[in-house]
Amino acid sequence: MKHNTKTLALILTAAALAAGCASKVPLEEKKDVPVETRSGTGAGAAGGAGSGAPASQVTTVNTGASQATSAPRIVYFDFDSFTIRDEYRGLIESSARALAGSRNRKVVIEGHTDERGGREYNLALGQKRAETVARAMTLLGVNGDQVEAVSFGKERPAAQGSDEAAWAKNRRAEIKDK
Repeated sequence: MKHNTKTLALILTAAALAAGCASKVPLEEKKDVPVETRSGTGAGAAGGAGSGAPASQVTTVNTGASQATSAPRIVYFDFDSFTIRDEYRGLIESSARALAGSRNRKVVIEGHTDERGGREYNLALGQKRAETVARAMTLLGVNGDQVEAVSFGKERPAAQGSDEAAWAKNRRAEIKDK
């Protein structure tokens, strides 16, 4: 498991570096899967007719791939940054697994910023945030035409206000189904 985390860290770092190379923005900163549970051991444990073993029970396990419409998929960013924080790697991995497993699904990744800074700067920063998430997903096996990155800059705030709490909620990339 640690090997996968290190690999993902390298992939996300490479995506951020690749996005930063072309940037004019300063860098200052499967659906639910049934799992069968069986009691007993040996050949008769399958619970077949006449085996004497109890019948198997099927339990549903959420793999995170069914996030298509349930929970919001939001990656938050630090001030003036488009580097993906470690805490959002799992979200990006599960979203990428869901897309890679269903090639007919598409998502749009919307990049957003807080209200500070000019309109053009914030549109560019929002685009870099969306593109960084999109690149991370494609590096994890998602087909490039399944993902579209767009920026709304500071035009669609998630929270109103001019304090750090509101700004932190507005510095985000939202993964939405098309």
